Amino acid sequence: MRYKCLVFDHDDTTVNSTATIHYPSFVEYMKKYRPEINYTLEEYVRYNFHPGVVEFFSNMCGLSDEELKQEEIFWFDYAKTHVADAFPGIKEIMERQKEEGGYIAVVSHSYSENIMKDYRHNGLPDPDIIFGWEQPLEERKPSPVPIYKIQEQFGLEAKDILMIDDLKPGLDMAKAAGIDFAAACWCFDIPENEKHMRENTPYVFKSVSELADFLE
Repeated sequence: MRYKCLVFDHDDTTVNSTATIHYPSFVEYMKKYRPEINYTLEEYVRYNFHPGVVEFFSNMCGLSDEELKQEEIFWFDYAKTHVADAFPGIKEIMERQKEEGGYIAVVSHSYSENIMKDYRHNGLPDPDIIFGWEQPLEERKPSPVPIYKIQEQFGLEAKDILMIDDLKPGLDMAKAAGIDFAAACWCFDIPENEKHMRENTPYVFKSVSELADFLE
């Protein structure tokens, strides 16, 4: 076991959910409430990478605080009625980690309730701990607080933990906490996102199988 704890992001790392859930929800909300706002799926992914989802909605889409709350409720309700498929090979990585006595954690910008729905839909092992969107704003990615809490709960050191994520907030969180980071570049092919990952971590994987080989 290379790392005692694997910390998985959820969307576009464990499950293929932005194209099937989050972006369609965004499109439906904007058509209904702000029809003048139009972004493609690639743009949506790019701006979730940087500057991040909150900044994208508030600064680039121009949503007010009240609209942000409204959009969050719309998205949560939409996600509750949809499930996303896991990427092939993810289940086997998680099962091997648990079989060898390791931990599975999730740090995500999705709600824990919807994360668990996707895990059950795909037959994935139950995570040992989840930090989702319901966490206080100051404790969400890119804050390193979830990593510190994982270390405390399971008695781990920084060297025992690998963060696996497709977006910059996960990378920033890992760097702040001093843990290794694996860039999950298997969902979307956006050159500038991948370039940033390659400049900031030695571990960049274009397929789940590459990650599996690395962990063996």
